[in-house]
Amino acid sequence: MALMPVAEALARVLADTAPLPTEQVALDDALGRVLATDLAALRTQPPDAVSAMDGYAVRGADVAQTPVTLKVIGEVAAGHPFAGAVGAGEAARIFTGGVMPQGADTVVIQEHTAREGDAVTVQKPSAMGRNVRGAGIDFKQGDALLAKGRRLTDRDLMLAAAMNYPRLTVHRKPHVAVLGSGDELIMPGGTLKPGEIVYSNGFALSALVRAEGGVVTDLGIARDDLDDLGRRIRGARDAKADILLTSGGASVGDHDLMQKALKAEGLDLSFWRVALRPGRPMMHGRFARDGLGAMQVLGVPGNPVSSYVCAFLFLAPLIRKLSGRSDVEQPVDSAILGHDLAENDERADYLRATLAMGPDGPIATPVPVQDSSLMAPLARAGCLLIREPFAPAAKAGDRCAILKFAF
Repeated sequence: MALMPVAEALARVLADTAPLPTEQVALDDALGRVLATDLAALRTQPPDAVSAMDGYAVRGADVAQTPVTLKVIGEVAAGHPFAGAVGAGEAARIFTGGVMPQGADTVVIQEHTAREGDAVTVQKPSAMGRNVRGAGIDFKQGDALLAKGRRLTDRDLMLAAAMNYPRLTVHRKPHVAVLGSGDELIMPGGTLKPGEIVYSNGFALSALVRAEGGVVTDLGIARDDLDDLGRRIRGARDAKADILLTSGGASVGDHDLMQKALKAEGLDLSFWRVALRPGRPMMHGRFARDGLGAMQVLGVPGNPVSSYVCAFLFLAPLIRKLSGRSDVEQPVDSAILGHDLAENDERADYLRATLAMGPDGPIATPVPVQDSSLMAPLARAGCLLIREPFAPAAKAGDRCAILKFAF
């Protein structure tokens, strides 16, 4: 099978993928969830004109020239409107958030006044409308403020609450089953025997799933054995996972059994081998599930950097599309190249690079060694620097395309 271009591989992963069904959740549980409907305000905010400061509600015409002494006829606190009206030569004591009394159109802050009994002297003039928040200055009933496909932030929840929504309709979270494989792998904290290494891929992959809004089922580490692999693959199907994410065993060695095990369980293979560095032996396919749609499979390589880069490029957009997000693909940003690069070959390169702010914008500097097993440089990197297939040599200072890591 020939190497598939990255863009075509991603298009196949996302093809025929629809957002998951919807559900209603309490506002308190909606952080990070994706709206399934546009959200229009159920009320006007603020519903009435209110004071923006502590002071006195007056008629603007009465305080255009000062000093002037006005009669205090009442008091207005937040939640306690004043039933009367402010007439010529009158004022009402008002506090922040208090509803403007009838007849008043301006608030004089208390620092510009002197109070004596029922009289207040305004010492500095105020323009008409000063320190008043008009009705609907934030939003009006019926205004569409949060769009379908938006992943909700903490600020969005504040807004939705103010719009008077106690519950929101969102898409179900994608369920991702994560499976590692390899006789050489042991969990962190164990004692390593000769030839063994610590399993690390699954922790990054699971964290990426959660960061993108998915739910993880950990299928553990399968041995290089078809029976063990088959049993764990069936575990993903039994768990009704939307995605099975496998790590390792995807290449062509005698002990790389993942693809064979997946096919034995009925995988419809979409592609295997992508024109990508790191991550060439990545694969994708689907399992049919009666009444539940297809469980997609992404098989990423076992090398830690390759596994993460492939998940970042393909798994994250897939989770986003299943979640119903409007921003599915990773946004490409521009930066300044930090050092010279040689011309590229037939594979797209995703170089791990550090980011620093320069006088003309961010500077992306590829780490010196790009080996796909090196995790320390990946942890230091702030982005992936994209080199298209057959890209010509580039000089420090040239513009380059990058994909930023979230943090």
